[in-house]
Parts: sequence; structure tokens; C-alpha cells
Amino acid sequence: MNISVVGTGYVGLVVGVCMADLGHNVTCVDSDEQKISALLAGRVPIYEPGLDQLLERNVREGRLHFTRDLAAGLAHSRIVFLAVGTPSAADGSADLSGVFAVAGQVASHADGPVTFIIKSTVPVGTADRVRAYVTERMTHKVDVVSNPEFLKEGAAIDDFLRPDRIVCGVSNPEAQALMESLYAPLLRTGKPILFMDNRSAEVTKYAANAFLATKISFINELAQLCERVGADVDAVRRGAGSDSRIGPRFFFPGAGYGGSCFPKDVRALIDTGKQAGMEMSVVRAVEEVNERQKFVMADKVLDFFGGNVAGKRIALWGLSFKPETDDMR
Repeated sequence: MNISVVGTGYVGLVVGVCMADLGHNVTCVDSDEQKISALLAGRVPIYEPGLDQLLERNVREGRLHFTRDLAAGLAHSRIVFLAVGTPSAADGSADLSGVFAVAGQVASHADGPVTFIIKSTVPVGTADRVRAYVTERMTHKVDVVSNPEFLKEGAAIDDFLRPDRIVCGVSNPEAQALMESLYAPLLRTGKPILFMDNRSAEVTKYAANAFLATKISFINELAQLCERVGADVDAVRRGAGSDSRIGPRFFFPGAGYGGSCFPKDVRALIDTGKQAGMEMSVVRAVEEVNERQKFVMADKVLDFFGGNVAGKRIALWGLSFKPETDDMR
């Protein structure tokens, strides 16, 4: 199939490269001249293990293309992945200006029916809003699919090509058939593709990230309790995490969660609750614990030196938020 991917950030670039590797003809579009110039020269602007080799191979074999020209990128495609950023606004809500800017541009350039596949993490109701927004600006048929990503930085290629599950929010059988066809090569291992309505798919993404963030904040708070009562948090972690209902993953104490997803998605879920007239008490507590956790290591250093670090030289070994990524967020 001919596919356009708008946005060549972390998600868009991984999606574009992997879709090309599955045999599709993919054009990645981005307004950032420096980023597109680098990609055209074969340089990957982010660090993700294995991505540079996949990109080079699919460019060489003619399945992967890059451009700043949205009209050219859409010329032979009726499938458009939206993978633009949705950063936190000042009030914690997700900034959707990029999503609607791209949707408007696609609508103005499209000369036939279009299926929008939203990969960006967006609040509940966004697919409905995009559908209405584009329908007003197009005479052709429009489908909007909610297809949230579940890519872990540092293991994104494997997560895409060997997913635990694929979640698709659709509103008609035609869109469902399209998604089944797109992802058919990834379903041979028996992993599920889950179809649901758009709003449920949108909430699913936030639910997954907020729950994982909850595990991190929980074990971090427990670590502080263990220190005070003389217990070993690593032993506690192994003991509790061996319960199959809990599991050991995302259950390690540390400096708190960071990166591109958890902080903004937790804030966005709190804001979604506020918009719906309810307090997301558990999720808000997760964020509060995480904010406090950022200061724990500094407090330990201060305590070690009796509260005075004047003249001390302090080294930090590792600056990204986790291994195998260059993401400093």
C-alpha cells in the first residue's frame, strides 16, 4: 500500500521505517528542514537501536521516502498516519494544535478519499473532532482511525514488529478491514489486534501509561518506607513482583519516571477527568509522588555530606531518562 506518515519524530519515524520494512511504499513528511535534510542524507536524528540500519535498507530498496512537501507526500496515498507531537499545555492538557494543523492541510490537498490513522497520543474525543473538522473541508469520504502506539524507547523496533497487541478504534467495517490488511504480517504470532470504538482506543493509551506510571510511583514510595523501617526494597520488589497479578516490570525504585510519554500523559489524563467533572485521585497522587521522587537523590547527597556540598564536584553517570535512548526529558 501507499502510505504517508506526517511527523518524523520518535513515533512517526519508527512507524514509517517499520511500515516500509513490511513492504509498503512510505513517504514521511515533516516541516522541519534540518530533520528532513538529515534523513535524506541517511542520518537518523534520534538514537534508537537498529533504526539506522532499517532506514538505510528501505531507502536503498526504494520503499521509504522523505519530503517537506505535504502535497507531494500525499500525491499517491490515501492512508495518512498522523504522528505529530501533542505536548503538555500550561494547564496540563494535551496541545492538539499540531494535529489539527496537519488535518487541515491534508484536507486541503486531498483529491480523493482519505483514511486518517491517529498515532499521536490524544485525549478522548479527538478522533470525533478530527472527523468533523476534516469533513467540513472535504467533499471526499473521510475515515478516522485511532491507533495508539505502545513503543518503548530503546526497544521500539521490536515493539512495533512483535507487538503485545495492536489497538484500533474504528467506526465502520471498511476501516477495520484496512487495519487488518495493514498489520497482517504482525499478526502471524497470534498476538491480538483489538478493535473498539475511537473513544475507547484513545482512553486505552492513557490507561496503559498511567498504570505503568503508577507502578513506578508505588515502588518509589515503598522504597522510602523500607529505608525508614529497615527493610530491603529489592527483596520486597522481588517478593511482590513475583505475583503474576503484579509482575516485575516497571517495578524498580529510582529517580522517578521521565521521557516523552508518562509525564505528559499522566497530566493529560488528570485534565480529562477535570473536563469530565471528576477528580482522578489515584493518577494525581502518582504525579505528586513522582515530583517528590526527583528530589530524593539530591537529598541523599546532601545528607551524606552533612548538608554542605560547597566546593564538591558531583558526577552524573548517565543523563537520558533510561538506557538505550538519548531522550533527556
